Amino acid sequence: MARRKHHHVYVVELSDDVLLNARFMRSNPNYQPGKPCVYVGMTGLDPDVRFDKHKAGIQANRYVQQYGQRLMPELYALYNPLSYDEACSLEVELGIDLREGGFGVWQA
Repeated sequence: MARRKHHHVYVVELSDDVLLNARFMRSNPNYQPGKPCVYVGMTGLDPDVRFDKHKAGIQANRYVQQYGQRLMPELYALYNPLSYDEACSLEVELGIDLREGGFGVWQA
């Protein structure tokens, strides 16, 4: 029996203050100034619920907790929902694509 597709990739816009973080900048040597900085993740939850958990410090990525501003569904909504394996693959691919587009990207 096929498993229900209930996983999601999601993208969180990070504030420009993340550009002051040396570790973030080392991970983004080709960042183009003026492009968004984002966190790309995947979850079995609704992306809105997952974002709220990040901000509340529950299984949070520190960049999202400290710098997260909003979800950017325009960058991910068309892909969801996904199987777990699809979400794992797409999370990596989406991060690579955004980084190649000049975005500052963090992935766990």
